Amino acid sequence: MRVIKKKTLVNFYEKPGCRDAKTPLETWHSEVKKADWESWTDIKKKYRLASPLKDSRVVFNIGGNKYRLVVKINYPAKIVYIRFVGTHKEYDKIDAEVI
Repeated sequence: MRVIKKKTLVNFYEKPGCRDAKTPLETWHSEVKKADWESWTDIKKKYRLASPLKDSRVVFNIGGNKYRLVVKINYPAKIVYIRFVGTHKEYDKIDAEVI
């Protein structure tokens, strides 16, 4: 899968108080780049705590469920678009189905 845009992850884990997100986000990024997802079912096999949303969006729990990562996936094109990464408190303030 092609991930757009990794810089969003880097900007997040470089913020004070979020540095512990670096390893889990880099691990997620590395795993996704090697993945070949064709549907939500493929994601669920690897990330059992991930949650599907409408419009091909998925929420991943990152860092022992400390952080949330929302992506939108174009399965035919094999592209994962990072839409949001943040703390649970920040996640609670967004509408993950439209961000």
